Amino acid sequence: MQLIPLLSTVPSLFLAEAGLGIGVFVSIGLIVLAIVALVKTAKIVPQRQAFVIERLGKYHRTLDAGFHILIPFIDRVAYRHSLKEMAMDVPPQMCITKDNIAIEIDGILYMQVLDAKLASYGIENYYYAASQLAQTTLRSEIGKLELDKTFEERDTMNARVIAALDKASESWGLKITRYEIANIKPPQSVQDALEKQMRAERERRSQIALSEGTREAQINVAEGQKQDTIKNSEALKQKQINEAEGKAREIELLAGATASGIRQIADAIMQPGGKEAVNLRVAEQYVIQFGKLAKTNNTMIIPSNLSDIGGTVAGLSRVLDSIKVPTDAATQALAQVSPPPVPRI
Repeated sequence: MQLIPLLSTVPSLFLAEAGLGIGVFVSIGLIVLAIVALVKTAKIVPQRQAFVIERLGKYHRTLDAGFHILIPFIDRVAYRHSLKEMAMDVPPQMCITKDNIAIEIDGILYMQVLDAKLASYGIENYYYAASQLAQTTLRSEIGKLELDKTFEERDTMNARVIAALDKASESWGLKITRYEIANIKPPQSVQDALEKQMRAERERRSQIALSEGTREAQINVAEGQKQDTIKNSEALKQKQINEAEGKAREIELLAGATASGIRQIADAIMQPGGKEAVNLRVAEQYVIQFGKLAKTNNTMIIPSNLSDIGGTVAGLSRVLDSIKVPTDAATQALAQVSPPPVPRI
């Protein structure tokens, strides 16, 4: 009898335990749902990024950097874009130059997303599109240039590629900031020809530099010789001037001395006993000079009155007597007369 109440309480215990387990599962489910809703609702956008939000599959808005609240299960983040400047390698490609030479060119493209909505819905893949457009534009520009110009016109080609990409990327929400040609690789045969050309050009420049140096050296030597000749001629001219001035001064002094000597002789002759002294001096010189004739020449001219030295002296005395004695005034005038001036050079 006592077992019947005990057996009746067993089902109620099982039901209580089952209800407790369901409550726990429901609680856990609600907690998980709350967490998912919180994750779907709260969004934190990092700096220099943009999130594109779609509501029920349609564009709703663009989230900038910061904290944002969304409606769970209705709003979703469809696209995430970085607003930083990005660098992308443009794959190598073969291009044909104007002179029909195939070269391999690759480059680097720099771009930046300005409008996240256009970058999401304006084009499917703007990386691929920008790369393909850069390659096609570069091929077109290379075809306008010869091989030698491709190395010189890099800046021009870069600017033209940027202009073409910038115009096309306006509807993509992109800004093409830069494009740089990384490598230009011509065929090996062309590289060998260019190497020979560069070697010949270096040799030509070396020879030109050597010839210019030789020419400058010869010009310097000639200029030095010219200056030396000018200096020597100026020195010779100054020497001749100095010698001429010295000779002129010498002649002037000799003339003055000769005139002074003549005046003194004239004064001495006019003195008492001067005539006798002159006669004696003339006789001495006559004998001396006649004696020299015998030493210098084999042939001698002997005067007819060789023994009559006194007659010769007497004849000279008569010549002196025929000269009138000058007055004192005339003597003073003669003393004042100076020899004619010698012209200076």
